[in-house]
Amino acid sequence: MAALVTNIAKGRHIHYASVAQAGTGGARLVAVVLEAAGLASDDALQDYDTLAALLAGASNEQTTMGRRALTGTIVAVDDTANEASYRADDLAWTTATGNPTGKIVICFDPTGGAPDSGLIPLSLHDFAVTPDGTDVIARIHADGIAVDSNAP
Repeated sequence: MAALVTNIAKGRHIHYASVAQAGTGGARLVAVVLEAAGLASDDALQDYDTLAALLAGASNEQTTMGRRALTGTIVAVDDTANEASYRADDLAWTTATGNPTGKIVICFDPTGGAPDSGLIPLSLHDFAVTPDGTDVIARIHADGIAVDSNAP
């Protein structure tokens, strides 16, 4: 799954995922869905250091579907390919409704209940869905949510 890693998380998102995997201090990863209307550009979205700052900008959270805590987080290190990645279980929304969506932001929640000002956006993923009351599933690619590599 191709991901745009935010500037604040570059070089650190694998660490945050490993902390969430361990559940240290209640830490977890959270998926936040953004509305398609008014969605800022990728260039602008990757610059926000907290979810609160991101939502104070042009982009709006699609609150009808709600946030989802990622489960089954696993960090994998591949010494042969010289990369590290993390994955999680698929995300599901039952009978999803609300405004059309444009992106999912994966955030690190260091306490399991931090306010938006404490959530660190790690990666952004295209997620164009028009909720119509049916179930919506965001499938996590086998390669993981995001990958760090020293490849040029």
